[in-house]
Amino acid sequence: MRSNQLIIRCFAKQEEGLWVAVCVDFTLAAQASSFSEAKEKLEEQIYYYVKEALEDKEYGAQLINRSAPLSSWIEYYYIKLTSLINHKTNLIFNETMPMRPA
Repeated sequence: MRSNQLIIRCFAKQEEGLWVAVCVDFTLAAQASSFSEAKEKLEEQIYYYVKEALEDKEYGAQLINRSAPLSSWIEYYYIKLTSLINHKTNLIFNETMPMRPA
């Protein structure tokens, strides 16, 4: 990671036949029938969320600092730990976004 990049933590899981991708840094989620489609949808959500937050002078700082509840963080670290043990590293992923000066 370069100093001008923002790392956004995400994970994916299967629920009732669907893949759910979750961004714990911004409390965003997307679902689809495949892992790659859920991840792609979440990436698009993150892009537009960060874009909107950077453009919103009144509430932008609140949006950027909106984090998931503790239960989601626990799930993130649980999946991270079990995916490392089971060698399923694609369940945890980071999205990297360039930061621009305010």
